[in-house]
Amino acid sequence: MRRGVTESETISGHQTKLLGQAKARLAFIAVVFMLGYLAVGLRLADLTLLRDVETAATEAGAPVRKAAAALRGTITDRNGELMATSLRMSSVYADATLVADAPALARQLAHILPEEKEKDILAKLASKRKFVWIARNITPRQMQAINTLGEPSLGFQDEQKRIYPHGRLTAHILGYTDVDGIGIAGVERAYEKPLREGEDDLRLAVDLRIQHLLHRELSYAVKKFSAKAAVGIVMDVQSGEIVAMVSLPDFDPYHPAQASDEQKFNRATLGVFEMGSTMKLFPVAAALDAGQASFSTTYDAREPIRFGRHTINDFHAKRRVMTLPEVFIHSSNIGTAKMAQSLGETGLRDFYKKLGFLERTPLDLPERGAPLYPRNWREIHTLTASYGHGIAISPVHLACATAALSNGGILVDPVMTLDSAQRRKTREPQGARVVTPETSRRIRDLLELVVVGGTGGKAAAEGYGVGGKTGTADKTLGKGYNKNARLSSFIGVFPIEAPRYTVLAIIDEPQPTKDTHGYATGGWTAAPVVGKVIEQMAPLYGIAPHSGPRRDIKAEMARYLKDEKEGKSLATAGVDR
Repeated sequence: MRRGVTESETISGHQTKLLGQAKARLAFIAVVFMLGYLAVGLRLADLTLLRDVETAATEAGAPVRKAAAALRGTITDRNGELMATSLRMSSVYADATLVADAPALARQLAHILPEEKEKDILAKLASKRKFVWIARNITPRQMQAINTLGEPSLGFQDEQKRIYPHGRLTAHILGYTDVDGIGIAGVERAYEKPLREGEDDLRLAVDLRIQHLLHRELSYAVKKFSAKAAVGIVMDVQSGEIVAMVSLPDFDPYHPAQASDEQKFNRATLGVFEMGSTMKLFPVAAALDAGQASFSTTYDAREPIRFGRHTINDFHAKRRVMTLPEVFIHSSNIGTAKMAQSLGETGLRDFYKKLGFLERTPLDLPERGAPLYPRNWREIHTLTASYGHGIAISPVHLACATAALSNGGILVDPVMTLDSAQRRKTREPQGARVVTPETSRRIRDLLELVVVGGTGGKAAAEGYGVGGKTGTADKTLGKGYNKNARLSSFIGVFPIEAPRYTVLAIIDEPQPTKDTHGYATGGWTAAPVVGKVIEQMAPLYGIAPHSGPRRDIKAEMARYLKDEKEGKSLATAGVDR
């Protein structure tokens, strides 16, 4: 024991030290208990106040999304013009078990939300369910007004609203999303995953300027000819890019549930039709390419073809022997059928298969129609399919095949998006060869003849070389055809001397007018649409009009025929097929 320190003082100091240690331990235990109680309290609040809404929402089938979720990807046209985007919005819900005065609250909400019916809101508030949607994607002003009510039974959830700045103009291309932002049709459905994940903006091949031109001209034609519907396509013959695509009637993508099935039906890609005389392009190309015909080959069209119970006639019968160009220009069913017959029983079918007519197009849209054709192909089918009867394809099929015959002979897949910068850069068609370059050149001559001196005269565009083919097909009715309901069409190519685009117009059930002298055929109804689109489109794309006189295709054709008769025709031997 140290000097000067008593025993009692030593005991007292020891007790003080022990007492301090005890207080510290008690404080530590108190803090632990307090933290434990706080954690339990927070957990109870999470379970009772926060998770209750989420659980109820899940049980009600409502998706609960995080406010920080990526916005759905933007869609633009080829020039960067906005076609579809998403905005952050709020949706209002209610816990109906907490509503004190349902009629009064329903009345207040209906006043703030004019698109919602008061009786519908009341039914939700009176349901006594813990979670009911009152309205989805409301405006900030509506959200503020609802907040001002101070109603504890109401809550908000962050969501997204899909915006389509051009509305009906691009409805069938873009499609639409459901209330939960999931792609249901068109590009929205085809590219659901990258759009949902908010990856890079999706850039389409569509040009909104050309889309507007095509939509306007088709709408005018539908009105002028009191037609049931219409279809239009503008396609780059080198790359396969769909520059414009219209299907009428169309619909409002903001309210797809209000549209009829007919309005939402994309006739350009999902519809399959008997195309009539536009199909005559293909047996002509097949016969020329196979060496079974030349421009000087003649076909006797003086009498109808009788095959069993079938009789094949011409619409405007010339009743004479015609050369191949005359058969094409005058759209002779008889001459075309005999041309197809020269290919053998399945020769035309094999060529149609090569052109993709026997399967769905590889277009990057979910709406793609399956062609209809005879599974057990016989000789009679070769005859009728040569002029467009007995085989039904989509307008996209027709545009792609025509592009192949005019671009040098390459079948290019159609595309909605600019997914291949290299293909656009090279401007060289990439795909399977279906005809030789020489056959393609001859087809272009024939297409130009139809516009210069045949049934496609109204597709002529001032200053530009246009080629094309008219088509008029009676629509099927049961096992036969309805003579009073027709599909009138025109497939055009320009500039015909070095094709860049094919333009298709189809008018469904057009009615004759005084101006058309009682006709409602493709040359009178669809050809003018193509001509007007080309006249307006060409300057936008920097395609200069001809400064001097155009070549005389009729004189050139006369020389072709003379040279062929004298054995001076261009040899096809050795040409790369």
